[in-house]
Amino acid sequence: MTTRKKIAVILSGCGVYDGAEIHESVFTMWAIAKAGADYQLFAPDKPQHHVIDHLTGQPSGEQRNVLTESARIARGQIKPLSEFNAAAFDALMMPGGFGVAKNLSDFAFKGAKSSVIPEVEQAVREIHKAGKPIGALCISPVVIAKVLGSVQLTIGSDTETAQAIHQMGATHIPATHGQVITDQKMKVATTPCYMLDASITQIAEGAENVVNAVIKMI
Repeated sequence: MTTRKKIAVILSGCGVYDGAEIHESVFTMWAIAKAGADYQLFAPDKPQHHVIDHLTGQPSGEQRNVLTESARIARGQIKPLSEFNAAAFDALMMPGGFGVAKNLSDFAFKGAKSSVIPEVEQAVREIHKAGKPIGALCISPVVIAKVLGSVQLTIGSDTETAQAIHQMGATHIPATHGQVITDQKMKVATTPCYMLDASITQIAEGAENVVNAVIKMI
């Protein structure tokens, strides 16, 4: 009897403009389950950078917590990232959304000079040190580039973001819908998703492809 693989998924809130991208998050969970693996969701227990009214696109002036908001996507089944233990998992996945660049890091404000919050950096480093694969969707590859440095990855075709990735020591490879760039040596798989103008079916395809690429490296 084969043991089911277990994948940790880090969320960054709830909603594309200030948290985790919901479609990417849900399809990542769906793809993991479809592949016959299990997942555990995590998020840092910290205040969001800000809260955006997703109807108007403007800051609402509210204060919200990244873990509490991520719990909306998780249906309450989520743990604080401080409890993450790389030894308990076979791989790590990171959906995108502006929360990656605002709550998990400050890439949205500082670009190549950004920093990653300690809990996220530690999770990425521990998984990588253990020789376990990492999957990243949309904008989240910038976090992997910042932490790991010399790694091949993609955010699609955005020139400014690609330039920042190169400045952080990583190599950006352009990709389109559903494509996965896999760095076999570093065990990192990435796909553009909503970094491109995408349909929901293309998001599902990208999430499934990158999850399968990660599972294949386990």
